[in-house]
Amino acid sequence: MSELDDVTAALATTAAKYDATGEFPAEGLRVVHEAGLLTATVGEAYGGRGAGVSELARILLALGRGDPSVALIASMTLFPHLLQARHPHWPADLYASVLARPGPVLLNNCRVEPELGSPARGGLPATTARRTAEGWSISGRKRFVTGAAGLTYFLVWAATDEPAPRVGTFVVPGDSSGVEVIPAWDQLGLRASGSHDVAFADVPVKRDHVLGLVPADAKAQQDNLAGGALHLPLAALYVGVARAAQQAFHRFAHERVPANLGRPVASTDRFRSAAGEIEVLLTGAERLILDATGRFDRGEDVPGTAALGARVLASRHAVAAVTLAVRLLGNPGLSRADPLERHFRDVQSALVHAPQEDTALLVIGTAALAR
Repeated sequence: MSELDDVTAALATTAAKYDATGEFPAEGLRVVHEAGLLTATVGEAYGGRGAGVSELARILLALGRGDPSVALIASMTLFPHLLQARHPHWPADLYASVLARPGPVLLNNCRVEPELGSPARGGLPATTARRTAEGWSISGRKRFVTGAAGLTYFLVWAATDEPAPRVGTFVVPGDSSGVEVIPAWDQLGLRASGSHDVAFADVPVKRDHVLGLVPADAKAQQDNLAGGALHLPLAALYVGVARAAQQAFHRFAHERVPANLGRPVASTDRFRSAAGEIEVLLTGAERLILDATGRFDRGEDVPGTAALGARVLASRHAVAAVTLAVRLLGNPGLSRADPLERHFRDVQSALVHAPQEDTALLVIGTAALAR
């Protein structure tokens, strides 16, 4: 087994437990940290491994097979490091202090708000950064903050209260006074991702602990990772979930021997045909993701519409593959005693990450019509 396979296997042993309790998956994240994966995308200039987008996709594919909640929390740390490696924007001393902390060190961008929703659709944050003698004071509320209970740093997107407002990301240590994690995550899938609400009440932030402070115009509202192939590794996470579902489907097919058949259902044309369709869907999804991310890492041009299209198709394929597996199993596939039921719930989350499918198709269709 490869190192990634070992991590996948270790995560799989605790995934069901964390899904059932909804607890923060500290044990799984410790496994990821000890394997050196939480810092895999730290740039070589900072003493890191410098994993590119393609390697990140492979990492999240493996973690998603083991425990997608752990994978999602890890991805939220891996993306900021990747962006810093490609486009340095952190104050040097601050980033050095982040890297020097004993791990696991978890980061996450806090952008979604109750009133605003996802900033990918436009709009300015209600979360406010007020000038103080020492720097800034942050107040507001964020939603869907993955891994909230265990974050070392909250990267809080906020607007300043200046006469000409600016927006930026304020680096808030997780143990700061005025930070409150509000248990609000009670979703169908990824239950252990702990994507709770977080309230910030006059949280002090040092003057230079802010990233990308720019005028609050339309461009500033865009997510830094929305373009190119950079968002494709998140789709790989859900293909990993579908691969775990495929494994559960195969196990059932080999072990299920109906009395009227006298042999495993894996020997029937119906199950073999479905197994073939699932394999085609998932192999195609993996190839779409790894081809686009590989080209991106090699410096080849990957049009934004092509990357968006790859993400749409990969997510559709993952959901379709798991749905087909559940349909073949019937009632056992929806039983909480079978891991396929958990995989079915988890893979539905592939459809909700920004940019969502309708936004992606609008961009792709507009470009197609313009040609």
